[in-house]
Amino acid sequence: MLVLTRKLGESIVIGNNVRVTVLEMQGKQVRLGIEAPPEVPVHRGEVYERIEAENRLAAETAHTDLKVLQQAWKQKGTGD
Repeated sequence: MLVLTRKLGESIVIGNNVRVTVLEMQGKQVRLGIEAPPEVPVHRGEVYERIEAENRLAAETAHTDLKVLQQAWKQKGTGD
């Protein structure tokens, strides 16, 4: 992990098109501004982790549903 120290108004640049700027500091909180192109998703860490968990769950469910559908299809095919 890269650890940087920035002052109010200073920024860091990630890649060629993402800029993170320190906008405000209050006690233990820091307000950041993030400039990124629309095609670059930007999420808070906890939101990103929830999205990933939901995607994994959806993929597992879809796989299970496909197995059930496949079994039903085979049973219907052998019954005719």
